[in-house]
Amino acid sequence: MTQPVPMTEIWRGPMAESVHLGHAVICDAGGAIVEAWGDPTTTILPRSSAKMIQALPLVTSGAAEALGLTAEQLALACASHNGAAIHTERVNRWLADLGLSDDDLRCGPQDPDDKAAHKALLCSDTSPCQVHNNCSGKHAGFLTLNRHLKGSAEYIDPDHPVQKAVLDAFETVTGETSPFYGIDGCSAPNHAASLHGMAGAMAWFAGAHEGADANQIAATQLWQAMVAHPELVAGEGRACTELMRACKEPVALKTGAEAFFIAILPTRKMGIALKITDGTTRGAECTIAALLVRLGVLDADHPATRKFMNAPILNRRGIETGMIRPTATLV
Repeated sequence: MTQPVPMTEIWRGPMAESVHLGHAVICDAGGAIVEAWGDPTTTILPRSSAKMIQALPLVTSGAAEALGLTAEQLALACASHNGAAIHTERVNRWLADLGLSDDDLRCGPQDPDDKAAHKALLCSDTSPCQVHNNCSGKHAGFLTLNRHLKGSAEYIDPDHPVQKAVLDAFETVTGETSPFYGIDGCSAPNHAASLHGMAGAMAWFAGAHEGADANQIAATQLWQAMVAHPELVAGEGRACTELMRACKEPVALKTGAEAFFIAILPTRKMGIALKITDGTTRGAECTIAALLVRLGVLDADHPATRKFMNAPILNRRGIETGMIRPTATLV
């Protein structure tokens, strides 16, 4: 099958009113496909789901060790955070440790998704800073690697040593030559791969704890940091954070823009990658929850699961009018 398939449905009364189509792949640690829906060969941009790959050179280069980075900082390097105080305070301290400031970031300012942080800016008539950008942790990691490599200030340039190291890591773990890149919302290059390649990369992360080379050690440190600090990877109320907490075994989850999602399942040495083709986040969140339920690592009736899968849809009076649920082929 080469076309996207139905993955998530929006029900109103007795009918499926809308359907989200997509592709999904589950791989084992060797990169073989365990299950697939749609087209595993479809070319995708993983967006922020690739952040743990982009953080590999930070660790393998020795830059993380040289600065004494903590597990919290490694989690932030893989994060798409809400811009809450727990995120921005840590990134600001990280920048200070480097002798740098907000002006050295190249991700651009972003109004924080965290309600308290958003309200604080409004009430103080203050504009958001680059540290509020959901990718500021990744960029602090880039700056750390850049300091180690003694590169120029424009570390997001595709020809910069930082981004060359990122591309090398990406092609190594996906096992593919990336055909092109797009510029992400944070201005860094985001490299394309097949969906199978991305799922295989996540499965490689999942099995990395059994290896001893530098890449495997780094990969293990990164997913362990994500699992240890789910609140830093995304934030309260977010699917990444809530579903990681709800899983019955260690699972690292990461969303990406335009309805991409990955999962790293170390206990099972499996990886998941999925793309909802219409770019709708609700479809990706429901689908990843359904696949985790399918694999037995998440309970369908857990309160966190029910926020994203089989979740009631309420109208403005609080009356239940429908439900968002996975298609029968997923469960």
